[in-house]
Amino acid sequence: MQGWIKLHRKILENEIWHDVTTFRLFTLLLLKAVHKDGVKVKGIELKRGQYLRSYSKLAEDLEYKEKRGYKKVSKSTVLRSVKKLVDEGIVSVTETDYGTVFTILKYHEYQGLDDDNETPIETDNEPLSERNRNEIETLSKQEQELKNLRIKELNTSTKDPVDVIAEKFIDLRTAAEGRSVYPTTKDYEAIARIVARGMPLPQTIRLLEQCFAEYKERQPNGAIKAFGYCEKYIMDHYEALVAREQAKEAAKNVRPFKNNNSYKPKGMRSKPIRTEILPDWFDGEEQQHEKPKVLKNERELAKKKADLKEKLKLLRSGS
Repeated sequence: MQGWIKLHRKILENEIWHDVTTFRLFTLLLLKAVHKDGVKVKGIELKRGQYLRSYSKLAEDLEYKEKRGYKKVSKSTVLRSVKKLVDEGIVSVTETDYGTVFTILKYHEYQGLDDDNETPIETDNEPLSERNRNEIETLSKQEQELKNLRIKELNTSTKDPVDVIAEKFIDLRTAAEGRSVYPTTKDYEAIARIVARGMPLPQTIRLLEQCFAEYKERQPNGAIKAFGYCEKYIMDHYEALVAREQAKEAAKNVRPFKNNNSYKPKGMRSKPIRTEILPDWFDGEEQQHEKPKVLKNERELAKKKADLKEKLKLLRSGS
């Protein structure tokens, strides 16, 4: 996006001039706001003087150089600056599923020309049609950028988990209620209890989002006012998740039952048969003992036969 904006000298008399972050944020919104009505992004029609952006991306946009490195503005600081602009009647905010719509309330006053007609500047490098297309493409990518940024922040963030969860709670409540909200002391105490349980941060954030989504389905016109409601939801679901994972691990260590059909009722069981193995020489010795016995029987039979013949002769001779 190229061109210029107008900045009135009255800004020097406003309180935001003495707040560096708030002044930079206001200037950024002026520079990024669309200059005409009718720009649609994900079904959201932006009007002149509006800009769609997430708080996380604004924190990146307001990054500044300090010494040899760059320092990022925290999301909580951005929220405070936005609240100051809202309280001053300079900006209004509307939460959507794709980010926050920032509306500069006196945009025409700030950017109107003397003839009440603002002529957008067209350059050789960026015609108006190309500029509009770039604006739409940039805004349409913000949903994916938000998801990628959230994953990156959870994996690489060095912030205190309590602050990370609190910021997410703020974002979800703000989106649900359409206004800027801030956590209470009781909210922080409930968040601290969640962290003390040792629950992984990514799972906590995912369950927190799930809690708001399910509540919205049940109570479309209601709103979650305290983190205590989310605390019970997160703990119950996390404990169920842990129990399920433990059951899966236990199931891996259980041996499957091997059915080899070898089981018989007690009355049908048979004792194993004892088999004796005899040495090879036993059969030979038995045969040697049997041979003399056979010979002895033959001699007795021959003797009896001879005796019977003698008796038969005597009977025939009549003696």
